Amino acid sequence: MAPLPPPEPSRLLETTASLDARKLRFEVNRVVLPMGLEGTFGIIRHPGASLAVPVLDDGRVVILRQYRFAVAARLLEFPAGTLDEGEDPLTTMERELQEEAGYSASRWDPLGAMLPCPGYSDEVIHLFLARGLTLLDERPPGDDDEDMEVLLMQPAELDALIASGDEPLDGKSITAWFRARQLLGF
Repeated sequence: MAPLPPPEPSRLLETTASLDARKLRFEVNRVVLPMGLEGTFGIIRHPGASLAVPVLDDGRVVILRQYRFAVAARLLEFPAGTLDEGEDPLTTMERELQEEAGYSASRWDPLGAMLPCPGYSDEVIHLFLARGLTLLDERPPGDDDEDMEVLLMQPAELDALIASGDEPLDGKSITAWFRARQLLGF
């Protein structure tokens, strides 16, 4: 996978407002863009995240149906989580796969990084393919606000859902699935 392009930072003149939320910070900044334009821009500062496409030895995919309050709906998503400060993306993903899906993995293949909302956020999501899965006897406790169901799907079933739009998937999961399919050869 190609690395993210090198940064071409704008020049920060001042931060005029900021608001800290649970895992992110919203800032309003006066900046000079690399092309010379000066303006005020809002940005969501995010510590980064990891996501895994877990695939069982029989080829079925482990995916979650998770409630997301921002859209007041349940979405299909692969297990993912926010990086703790100073945490390696793979360490985050190993923890989240156990907490959210109840599996551990013995093989991790990087699928590169993605920028889900670069128009207003600096979030980077590190994508992985998780294989050699083992179902845990007991899932470690996750976040209190997580409301999710673990599903097992055949790849063709997931492809059909994506193509039909009958059940919504988030963009990071669709991107990760596309990249994982390239490694899996289907």
